[in-house]
Amino acid sequence: MSTEPVELGGLPVPRMDFEEFLAFGREALIRADVPVVINLPEGIRGLGRDGVAERLGQMRVTLFTEPSDKQNSKRWTTKEIQLSEFFADERYLTDPGTWNRIVSNIRNNPADVNAILGFDAEELFDYQRSLNAANLWISHKGVFTQSHFDELENFNIALQGRKRFVLAPPGFWEYYPRSIRQGFGDKSQAFDFDNVDPRRFPRLVDKLAERRELILEPGQMLYLPLGWWHQAESLEDMNINMNFWLKDTKIFRRPYVLGVALYTAAFRKLKGVYNYQPAESAS
Repeated sequence: MSTEPVELGGLPVPRMDFEEFLAFGREALIRADVPVVINLPEGIRGLGRDGVAERLGQMRVTLFTEPSDKQNSKRWTTKEIQLSEFFADERYLTDPGTWNRIVSNIRNNPADVNAILGFDAEELFDYQRSLNAANLWISHKGVFTQSHFDELENFNIALQGRKRFVLAPPGFWEYYPRSIRQGFGDKSQAFDFDNVDPRRFPRLVDKLAERRELILEPGQMLYLPLGWWHQAESLEDMNINMNFWLKDTKIFRRPYVLGVALYTAAFRKLKGVYNYQPAESAS
């Protein structure tokens, strides 16, 4: 593993070649519990906008919409549309007052996953297991995902466009979590780690001394461990990523992550909030 930095600021982010990743092993990487950028082979670049539109244009996907405000405190609104509609309607890509992004868990469609990535991902990520996911993410320039943590291990592959990530190590009260009762326990009151008020969030300022920052380029994969806080911003007019969320027993060593995950799952089910689980039957 190389420690040559790919970061913009903060602590260095290790990186490795894909062959090193295969030799090291997914489970060993998960046990190491630090973010890593993995360079995919030159021959593997996956599909961009045109290829995804041709293969999946008729698929029903979930459109997330919110005001283009990094301090927005409300949930995204969601609706189902055909993917072709998202690509065809320029308002989804150019409206300066709105952020739009597509999310679709296509774990039950391994042929599509493999075609999009350009390699067979099932053996590598075992994404069809219960509670795992293979998500397609599509967004336009400026779309911002506020600071939060995931209860699953995350392998994120950039297919088109670039995304800037800010990462910070596990913790809970240091990050001033939002209301657990309202289903926001995985999110920080400091929505943007680039602009933290030291008077309101002094513990967070100290914690962010351990932050990492990087830009994920096409042909790269980011491993983001369970429980690590992060935010992401899309940098190009069209950004397409595939990520794999994988369950792991590590969650039992981070009880706050487990507790928040269980409550949030129940809250989302009760309120009908999108839960990243595929509705389609296996093909």
